[in-house]
Amino acid sequence: MPARRPIWGQVYNAAEALPNLINPFWMLPLLGVLGIRAKDVVGFTFTQLLVHAPLVLFMLWAFAATLSYHPPVMP
Repeated sequence: MPARRPIWGQVYNAAEALPNLINPFWMLPLLGVLGIRAKDVVGFTFTQLLVHAPLVLFMLWAFAATLSYHPPVMP
C-alpha cells in the first residue's frame, strides 16, 4: 500500500494545521520582533480558523470521495 501513504500525510497535515490557527505558537517570535501583544493578533487567527476549518474539512471530504475502499484481508 505505498501509494496510500501520501494520503495519510495530507490528513495529518490538515489535522495539525487547524490547531495551529487556534493556538498559534508560530507567532511568538513575531510578537517579540514587532513589539505587539498576543491579544492584537488573536482576533485575526480566530477569523482564519472560522474561514479555513470548514474549507479544509470540505476539501478532505471531497478528496476522500475520490478514493476507493479496499477492506483488509486476513491471511
